[in-house]
Amino acid sequence: MTHDTPTFTLAELAERLGARLQGDGTRRVGGLATLRDAGPDQVAFLANRAYLKDLPDTRAAAVLLAPAHGEACPVDRLELDNPYLGYAELSRLFDPLVGRAPAGVHPTAVVADDVTLGANVAIGAQAMVESGVVLGDGVVIGAGSVVGADTLIGADSRLHANVTVYHGVVIGARAILHSGCVIGGDGFGFAHDGERWHKIAQLGGVVLGDDVEVGSCSSIDRGALGDTVIGDDVKIDSQVQIAHNVQVGDHSALAGCVGIAGSTRVGRHCMLGGGVGLSGHLTIADGVQVTGMSLVTNSIHAPGVYSSGTGAMDNAHWRRNAVRFKQLDDIARRLARLEKVGRRG
Repeated sequence: MTHDTPTFTLAELAERLGARLQGDGTRRVGGLATLRDAGPDQVAFLANRAYLKDLPDTRAAAVLLAPAHGEACPVDRLELDNPYLGYAELSRLFDPLVGRAPAGVHPTAVVADDVTLGANVAIGAQAMVESGVVLGDGVVIGAGSVVGADTLIGADSRLHANVTVYHGVVIGARAILHSGCVIGGDGFGFAHDGERWHKIAQLGGVVLGDDVEVGSCSSIDRGALGDTVIGDDVKIDSQVQIAHNVQVGDHSALAGCVGIAGSTRVGRHCMLGGGVGLSGHLTIADGVQVTGMSLVTNSIHAPGVYSSGTGAMDNAHWRRNAVRFKQLDDIARRLARLEKVGRRG
């Protein structure tokens, strides 16, 4: 622990989490670590059975775990039915970023005269905030970030360093935008006359709901006509591309390198694994999960888990299967003819 690290008693943590404490409630801790790495002033957690092997030798002050694993714990423990959810809560308590952005405008920042600043807004070094922007209470604009004209950012949202928000974007409360992400760039809109491309002006905007998080180097394009809309509590990983006029429903999560083509609608409570690609103009129902590296080219109208592609295998085996894949249509036709003959017989 450093002198700046907040500390809590185990009793305070148990009350905050709604956990059952088995041990010394007066013991004070100031950090969170893995079972293997935790020291005597830190809390560890066990949310995956794969790490049960590390429990007997942990040096943690206490372990957050499910009641079923309590008897095997050699140190004080905090029992909770969903220890991973409890870990999420503890991680925010010990987050070193909390309270690290003092309110005020850095002398090197450029802020237009007509910008509306809420209470306790922090604008970092060399940031730029253009005309007509409204920043809610507690907003943090990181160093080098740009907020385009007429953009609205809700209370307690944070832009980390070097975020670019184009003009006319609406961002809800408590959003987190990580470094390098771009919100409101032009969608990929061009018309071809047979020889060359002609740009289509992108006249819409982007609307992000409350509690949205966007990972580093992700892009959310503005709408061509109308807005690209990201619902409340949507979590977007790094290097994700969301094209113009896409809609993503509340509480959905998109893992790294997902790509969604224009005008596709993703429902509520959906999960897209890493590298998933969605073609344009599709509708994805609520409650759909698509596993990593899958390509979706047709709408999905019922909740469930969907996959495409094949897993990795040794190259020689893959090459043989690739040849057979090319023969599938011919094999299917021959099988149909044989079945037809069999029915006649």
